[in-house]
Amino acid sequence: MERPDNPGFSPAKCFIGGHWIASADGETLPIENPSTGETMGEIARGKAADVDAAVAAARTALDGEWGRLPAAERGRVLARIGKLVLDHVDMLAELEAADVGKPLTQARNDAIALARYMEFYSGAADKIHGETIPYLDGYTVYTLREPHGVTGHIVPWNYPMQIIGRSVGAALTMGNAAVLKPAEEACLTAMAFARIARDAGLPDGALNVVPGLGEEAGAALTAHTGVDHISFTGSVAVGRLVQAAAARNVVPVTLELGGKSPQLVFDDADLDKALPFLVNAGIQNAGQTCSASSRILAHRSVYDQVVERMAQRYESLKVGPAASDLDVGPLISARQKQIVDGFVGIAEESGLNIVARGRIVDDAPGNGYYVAPALVEGVAPGHSLAQDEIFGPVQVIIPFDSEDEAVAIANGTDYGLVAGVWTRDGARQMRMAKAIRSGQVFINNYGAGGGVELPFGGVGRSGHGREKGFEALYGFSVLKTVAAHHG
Repeated sequence: MERPDNPGFSPAKCFIGGHWIASADGETLPIENPSTGETMGEIARGKAADVDAAVAAARTALDGEWGRLPAAERGRVLARIGKLVLDHVDMLAELEAADVGKPLTQARNDAIALARYMEFYSGAADKIHGETIPYLDGYTVYTLREPHGVTGHIVPWNYPMQIIGRSVGAALTMGNAAVLKPAEEACLTAMAFARIARDAGLPDGALNVVPGLGEEAGAALTAHTGVDHISFTGSVAVGRLVQAAAARNVVPVTLELGGKSPQLVFDDADLDKALPFLVNAGIQNAGQTCSASSRILAHRSVYDQVVERMAQRYESLKVGPAASDLDVGPLISARQKQIVDGFVGIAEESGLNIVARGRIVDDAPGNGYYVAPALVEGVAPGHSLAQDEIFGPVQVIIPFDSEDEAVAIANGTDYGLVAGVWTRDGARQMRMAKAIRSGQVFINNYGAGGGVELPFGGVGRSGHGREKGFEALYGFSVLKTVAAHHG
């Protein structure tokens, strides 16, 4: 995978202490292109020994140059990283599109978002302040925000660049030294980012990357006694394992575990404005998005109209290779395709009405992992299609008759990550924002353009802790109270 126009990364090795190092036992894993199903290279298969080396390098960085760097200087380093990311946007987009399967435009937007995270956090680095606390006579009491130390980051395959930005970027801003374990399905941009960060002047050891399998490198990282904080984005099942492993070392964990996010369309909604958000939020990245809007709740008076207009859009959707830059690319793997196909099969077996499907283009490679997006209506709120995270381009439409019913359906899953509300009624907007159990609620929009400034995280099985914005910086720091008695 070495390319003449890349910044010199080596995906078949680990990045430890500022150097490209083969895994301890020299093993590698294949890199698969979801658009073709073909192998296009290899990555290192890191294991416990490699994680040990990475944690040691991170600790050395904390005890050395990186740990002594003032906050303003950390900010300057992050600013340079952001600038270099922008300089390499096209290269990063091509890598992400090939690795994940997402259309080039979406991949490019992810690279730009990564740069924006670096820009935002670079400006925030010297603006996280402590407080003075009025106390007893003869005392001066104040608080300090200090880094945890070594932070472990396990990022998924669906949005590597964005999640690196919101997780690793925030940790570095607060002065932590990071060990990153990217998903084995898609880690090329993680490796490229490591080289970009080094070229921008990030001291050796401040960022280390160990590719490998979750059950090997990931498990070793979460259980490591030298790690002081864990950030994980992924499934509920693996999130439980991560939290259990960290608990044995009494280490704090930030978990983002997905969702079953609804958009509520009321009878006074501006459907012209809502329609693009209703569809795009469900099919972006082939529906492989934690905050994907997989449930559309429509008031019965506009239900038929919403179904008809969404169906029209679905019938125009084109699915094909990432490089073709169509509406939808392939799923990440054969396994994920099997899962999504299984849910569509459940819809058919249940007698549900698949009102519209997108179209896989004729020249899509036969071995690629393509699924035609499916719009399903008449789904009962308790049906598996309305309860389980499908992680594919499948949306269900559910009718409701009242605000109370809409809230009950919206809150009627184990998840609570994101929700959208479409209504012109200001009082209803406020009622819905308070009543919906979710980490984010968007009113007459969905996603707010990504919003790196906006705290992001869930409730229930969607996880706990917050990423993005200043809240992420608080999460990647420890509050220390100093009480000085001076008489």
